[in-house]
Amino acid sequence: MPSLNPYLSFRDQAREAMTFYQSVFGGDLDISTFGQFDGMVQDPAENDLVMHAQLTSPDGFVLMGSDTPSGMTYEKPAGISVSVSGDDEASLQGFWDKLADGGTVTMPFDTPPWGGRFGMLTDRFGIDWMVALNASQP
Repeated sequence: MPSLNPYLSFRDQAREAMTFYQSVFGGDLDISTFGQFDGMVQDPAENDLVMHAQLTSPDGFVLMGSDTPSGMTYEKPAGISVSVSGDDEASLQGFWDKLADGGTVTMPFDTPPWGGRFGMLTDRFGIDWMVALNASQP
C-alpha cells in the first residue's frame, strides 16, 4: 500500500532537527550521511551532513528529512504545514508542548468554533505545524 510522508529539507540542521522530532514523537531514527556514499557531495566538509533521515514513531508516523548541500539551492519551507491530529488529547498536548518549545505559536492550542482543539506553530527549525484534537461526536 502506498504511503504519503512529509520530507523536510534543512541547511545544516537535519541531524539536530530529526533528533528533536524523535524526542517529540519517540520511535526509531535512521540517519545516512553524504559521506557514506562516494561522490554525493563535492565538499568533503559536508560528508557528515544528513543525506537521508527517517523517523518512524510508535504511533506509525513517518517523518523524513535531509540537509541540502551548499552546491544545491536551498529555500526555507513555505506554504505548507505538517499536521498531527487524532483523539488522544494527552498525546496531542504533549506533542504540542514539545514542538512549541523554542518555537513561535501562531494560534494557541485551544478550542476553535468547530470543537475539539486546534493550534498552529512554527518550531525552532522553521517548520510549520498544526495540531488538532478531533471534535467529540454527539
